[in-house]
Amino acid sequence: MSTMVQNEKAKADIGVVGLAVMGQNLVLNMNDKGFKVAVYNRTTSKVDEFLEGPAKDTNIIGCHDLKKFVESLQIPRRVMLMVKAGPVVDAFIEQLVPYLDKGDIIIDGGNSLFNDSDRRTHELHKKGILFVGSGVSGGEEGARFGPSLMPGGNHAAWSAIKPIFQSIAAQVDGEACCDWVGNDGAGHYVKMVHNGIEYGDMQLICEAYQMMREGLGMSGDEIQQVFAEWNEGVLDSYLIEITRDILTVKEPDGSLLIDHILDTAGQKGTGKWTGMNALELGIPLTLIGEAVFARCLSALKDERVTASNVLPAFAGEFSGDKAEMVNAIRDALYASKIISYAQGYMLMREAAKTYGWELNYGGIALMWRGGCIIRSRFLGNIRDAFERNPQLENMLLDSFFIDAITEALPGWRKAVVCAINLGVPTPTFSSALAFYDGYRSERLPANLLQAQRDYFGAHTYERLDKPRGEYFHTNWTGRGGNVSASTYDA
Repeated sequence: MSTMVQNEKAKADIGVVGLAVMGQNLVLNMNDKGFKVAVYNRTTSKVDEFLEGPAKDTNIIGCHDLKKFVESLQIPRRVMLMVKAGPVVDAFIEQLVPYLDKGDIIIDGGNSLFNDSDRRTHELHKKGILFVGSGVSGGEEGARFGPSLMPGGNHAAWSAIKPIFQSIAAQVDGEACCDWVGNDGAGHYVKMVHNGIEYGDMQLICEAYQMMREGLGMSGDEIQQVFAEWNEGVLDSYLIEITRDILTVKEPDGSLLIDHILDTAGQKGTGKWTGMNALELGIPLTLIGEAVFARCLSALKDERVTASNVLPAFAGEFSGDKAEMVNAIRDALYASKIISYAQGYMLMREAAKTYGWELNYGGIALMWRGGCIIRSRFLGNIRDAFERNPQLENMLLDSFFIDAITEALPGWRKAVVCAINLGVPTPTFSSALAFYDGYRSERLPANLLQAQRDYFGAHTYERLDKPRGEYFHTNWTGRGGNVSASTYDA
């Protein structure tokens, strides 16, 4: 064996830049799976701390400067950035490129906006560098023991990173929760939609919790038992599981810790990005939008305290069958969850058309089944729906989901009405039901809306008795003219 080949074998399979908790855990995960990893951090003391701490007695290579870091990697060099999204990613790319050769690969594993991944793919392609923008989901535990990975970008890089990515990813029924998503920004786009759905799931669970806690007057222990039971059925999921666990944690005085946490929610922007993109593409992503706005409303804590003392509720007290209402809340949570995912898939389908991607919708559900925050039993049903019909226009039209919604609908309506009567806000339960009723309606009042637009702005309308694409204008007042302002996009 030549010296050159021996030297290459001594080098690392992949390098990771950024040793915050996600970066460290991914590196340890890769090491466990038999890959040799080189690490670099801008604050070099973190490299030493990592090697002397969690990475002690491993084969991980620590580097204090980027040049030596790149030199420590096998060709083609694979560099994964686990740094803050935005300008920091671009800064590291700029620093790395002079040390890289054509065919080397840069992977961005942060929560980057998909447009940035589009740009980086094309900019680096011109320099001969292959770029991958990969969603990474699962938090600290997922990164350490098996995340969901959603890679996209330059497809020429996939064969070089596939063995590593599919080895470290979560495994469900022997399949890795990782596959190639699509070109350019597709990987980070799917991660963005994942995060939007995550916003929706969390808000739905919070509304169920508030309905039981404030609406039905249930104790924390009673609610904990409900979530424990729900996690054994169709709602079995990571977020239900951790909610069950959260409700067991108590303060030294025996009170629930949850009752001492300030009710203002933070956010990092990915849910907002999902809603903004839905508006751009014209997709009614109503539930996720309401989940984002619910966090915004929670941030108005001081105003809400003032309003609570002056604005009347005129709400009643619950006097019905508590167990029956808990079941109705479960149905509302399940049905609303179906709507949330249906809307997310509607958005991905429209994005694929707009951006020229070929997305595997059943495969995406598989990637989300394990390792990630929204992992749940329910995602297997979504995968099955798209395997039955890869051209499925909307998962709500699949037989499984038709049956599920049909069964849950009476309880869903009952829970929303009860919440209104009790003065408990349920924006995602309610918006999901409104979307459902709108989607199943053969006729909506948009005919009146179009008449209004034509009346005040001569924006034209189409007629039921004429072919689509033929536009009409009416001189509604007798004082206007016959000239229309424009046609419209529906």
